[in-house]
Amino acid sequence: MKLAVTLVIKSFVILTLQNIGNAQEIEFLNPERKQPIEIDANGSIEWHQEAQAYIAEGNAKAKQGNVIVNADRLSAFYKKLKKGGMRIWRVDANGNVRIVTPDKTAFGKKGVYNVDKGLFILTGKPRLKTKTEHISARESLEFWEKKSIAIARGQALATKGDKKLQANVLTAYFEKTKNHNNEIVKVNAQGNVIVSTPKEVIKGKRGIYYVKTGMIILKGGVKITRGPDQLNGDKAEINL
Repeated sequence: MKLAVTLVIKSFVILTLQNIGNAQEIEFLNPERKQPIEIDANGSIEWHQEAQAYIAEGNAKAKQGNVIVNADRLSAFYKKLKKGGMRIWRVDANGNVRIVTPDKTAFGKKGVYNVDKGLFILTGKPRLKTKTEHISARESLEFWEKKSIAIARGQALATKGDKKLQANVLTAYFEKTKNHNNEIVKVNAQGNVIVSTPKEVIKGKRGIYYVKTGMIILKGGVKITRGPDQLNGDKAEINL
């Protein structure tokens, strides 16, 4: 790990972390993972040798390629390598967390990125916005880079236009486009599933929503309500 610290003006600092030969950055959030990470803060950047951490405070920002992570406080924890140098293994973001990429933006009060697991967890009224969808949750949003999925837990809600999909847990599956962006292609819903459109409300225990075709399949105690009419069954296939 090559480390460079540049003082710009007074308390404004830029910290560049560059991993040589073995990139450890976030591929799912940032496909340009071999680029260096630049961290700056309006307040201060401290090096805690005993804790093996760098802490940036005051409108802190981490930038890698076209991905930006903003927070009141950013903490990067590293491990010393036997052959010399260091490797970042965890990054914590606290307060007004915002992750911005060209095709999506995520918000929360706290974020933790585990480099080894390839897992970024947002908590504190987390939500994710893409160009066409919006996903929110009461408990947490998980981004699994190796699996290319996002999991919303606790009163999870996905909206697209005037259509809504609610469940205890929503799992969104991403695929890369020709422009190397990630788009949601499928959403799995588990527990207390509710689908709402301007014309109907559909309830079930579990379901799968195929984004490209607009088809949703619900199973388990399905109830379809259209105005005064209600249909009951064990399975329903509906084109939204």
